[in-house]
Amino acid sequence: MRITCPNCGERDRREFTYQGDALALDRPARNAGAHAWDDYLHNRENPAGDTRDLWYHDACATWAVVKRNTVTHAVHSSIAATKVKR
Repeated sequence: MRITCPNCGERDRREFTYQGDALALDRPARNAGAHAWDDYLHNRENPAGDTRDLWYHDACATWAVVKRNTVTHAVHSSIAATKVKR
């Protein structure tokens, strides 16, 4: 799979670290309790099809939101995470 880094251009997926769903970035409050933190850390959606994922490009320290299909591995777009509107 090839991902386009907003700074470096198209790169191999192995240069990136997957960080999860880009739409589910809301962390529990610091004092939310063990159950809320356990749920946040371990229970994730695993959809088949189109997703918006957060990826970290290790080479240039850039965060990117990547629209891709988890079934076909097709990457539709990539944008710097700082430019994403929720």
